Amino acid sequence: MADTPGRRVDDANADEPVEVHRAALLEGVSHGFLGRRGGVSMGDVAGLNVGLGSGDDPVAIARNRTLAAEAVLPGARLVTVYQVHSADCVVAQPGPDAERPQADALVTDRPGLLLGMLTADCAPVLFADRAAGVVGAAHAGWKGAIGGITDATIAAMEKLGARRESIVAAVGPCIAQASYEVDEAFRDRFAREHAGNVRHFLAGRPGHHQFDLEGYVVARLRAAGIGDVEGLGLDTYSAPQQFFSFRRATHRAEPSYGRQISLIGLA
Repeated sequence: MADTPGRRVDDANADEPVEVHRAALLEGVSHGFLGRRGGVSMGDVAGLNVGLGSGDDPVAIARNRTLAAEAVLPGARLVTVYQVHSADCVVAQPGPDAERPQADALVTDRPGLLLGMLTADCAPVLFADRAAGVVGAAHAGWKGAIGGITDATIAAMEKLGARRESIVAAVGPCIAQASYEVDEAFRDRFAREHAGNVRHFLAGRPGHHQFDLEGYVVARLRAAGIGDVEGLGLDTYSAPQQFFSFRRATHRAEPSYGRQISLIGLA
């Protein structure tokens, strides 16, 4: 489901309110999967672009990151990482953006910290154990997903006191199977990891397949034995007015692409 918090007077440069998609499983936890609606960036990255490496105006990016955080957990300190498509998860520590660690997942048990993961086709995953007061966020591109980024996040949450069977997770906007064409070598890599992975591929044009990234991540989470998993079923590629997409920008030969953000924190 989605809601659109009202825009404040000093957001006059934003074309529309910030759109926040929420997961039913995470109800009661401050969280949101955001898209491109409601920011101040212009041009090819118009909207709520939060990507520090996108080549966008740094002032616009900073404003967008503030708008995003305020739409989910007003007054919280936003913490992100330098994402590298790894399987590394770290405990969130506030600090300058220039000093953020290289990793692809964050966990915390500290109120007032807002964990943020940037995506532009990869799958954002938000986690929570309400009883333990522990949350997590992961960036699951295909490399991180097959490498175990969701497993690493769950393990890191357990170290902070979460119980695996009490953790719930939601997979947000990412490139959908109908939009994600891959070659034989890509499919074979997943088949070697586990024969059952072939169920996440559909035959496409000769020598190619359609990969279900969300389905793979959901299956991986279920196999980890957590309490429950929800996939939002939102395709970044086919919704240019709602979401940024690396693959769509590449196909259109656009010079740059924006990044959206997914957020979770403890009030």
